[in-house]
Amino acid sequence: MAAAAAFFCALLFISVQHGVLGGYTRNDFPADFVFGAATSAYQYEGAAAEDGRGASIWDTFTHAGKMKDKSTGDVASDGYHKYKGDVKLMTETGLEAYRFSISWSRLIPSGRGAVNQQGLKYYNNIIDELTKRGIQVHVMLYHLDLPQALEDEYAGWLSPRIVEDFTAYADVCFREFGDRVSHWTILAEPNVAALGGYDTGEFAPGRCSDPFGVTKCTVGNSSVEPYVAAHNMILTHAAVVRLYREKYQTLQKGIVGINVLSLWSYPLTDSTADLQAAQRYKDFTYGWILHPLVFGDYPQVMKKAIGSRLPSFSKVQTELVKGTLDFIGVNHYFSLYVSDLPLAKGVRDFIADRSVSCRASKTDPSSGQQAPTQSMGDPHGLQLMLQHLKESYGKASSNDSVDDTDRVDYIKGYIEGVLNATRNGVNARGYFAWSFVDMFELLSGYQTRYGLYRVDFDDAALPRRAKRSARWYRDFLKSKRQPLQIAQL
Repeated sequence: MAAAAAFFCALLFISVQHGVLGGYTRNDFPADFVFGAATSAYQYEGAAAEDGRGASIWDTFTHAGKMKDKSTGDVASDGYHKYKGDVKLMTETGLEAYRFSISWSRLIPSGRGAVNQQGLKYYNNIIDELTKRGIQVHVMLYHLDLPQALEDEYAGWLSPRIVEDFTAYADVCFREFGDRVSHWTILAEPNVAALGGYDTGEFAPGRCSDPFGVTKCTVGNSSVEPYVAAHNMILTHAAVVRLYREKYQTLQKGIVGINVLSLWSYPLTDSTADLQAAQRYKDFTYGWILHPLVFGDYPQVMKKAIGSRLPSFSKVQTELVKGTLDFIGVNHYFSLYVSDLPLAKGVRDFIADRSVSCRASKTDPSSGQQAPTQSMGDPHGLQLMLQHLKESYGKASSNDSVDDTDRVDYIKGYIEGVLNATRNGVNARGYFAWSFVDMFELLSGYQTRYGLYRVDFDDAALPRRAKRSARWYRDFLKSKRQPLQIAQL
């Protein structure tokens, strides 16, 4: 999957100049716009076999040696034991918000049934620590780490039975944490989860079929399963949102939404065919997930191209899924140039299906050279993407050094892109840097690092050390209208 190497760099929640901070400050953003950072359970917590936690599909996947470096998240950043120190660093950095995900298999080890009291205590402790320090709590209910027990029982996301079990799990979270949590993201990147887990096999549970799998899969069907998994994710999201709105929202006054991968696509040329291909790319990337949640059905171009392999919504399901968004969270890392390919060639497209017939690359059409490295990103593409989402739906670098200047430039540019989008009328509500500390990365283990704080994985104590990006972000969050020098943390 061409976008795989950049899935995990920065996060944005919605409803530059180099060197010192120049053209904007924190004060240029609305008062209710929040700046934060994020982590996810399997990548951050570690303590995989402690205090009653059950196995997730990522435990199985990594222990089968599926990572290139053969690593696992058994220890990861050891957030299970180090969260208090990390929250203290968040306070020193000036974070206004923090988003973390809950491990379903830590809270309910078998996926259904009894709640693990040690897991419940852990998440209550994190929430209390954040609340005590005045950091807004954002919770992701699911970040690709399904309980292995449900995968074994009925193949997880490939079965409609997942809707009932996930909704029961969400009910526990809303009931236990909702008095202190008012921002809920139900699913992380269902488009990525469907593709990585059921098309290319790069993500757990590692299902795919030849010739489309990037890894060697023993089970799966790349032409069908990604669409089935995504369909069940959409139905699950809708059921959980309906539960929250009917049972909790009036009292807790929170909001619920979803998070999707959303790269921007430029047409390679101004030909009609390439313009249509660029739009088709958008429909197959995030329209795939968002169109049903806003309008109740898949984009027409998907229905036409995929045919019977794309599941359909019944009339009841259409009404269930339509309008189940209070906000859209988007992950954006870089942009792509897209060109049309004739169907007759049968070339597999960038997204998920042979019949989409478009080609996407980071090639710069003006030079014929590869575009800048993924750490440079495309802030203007982010701005265009946000504006596109508003019109359509109404609503980083790998660096082991603490002197991550390129990461600073990346964050600067993306914050400016968000600011420009808000000035053009986009109702953006926050920016979350991925990630707060270096973690176990789902595509590359410990070989890549996206944290604001460096974790020394060679030291058993896993000490944290501020990178230049952490210092810049801290100074930005405390900035007024004068230029800032980078201070020491």
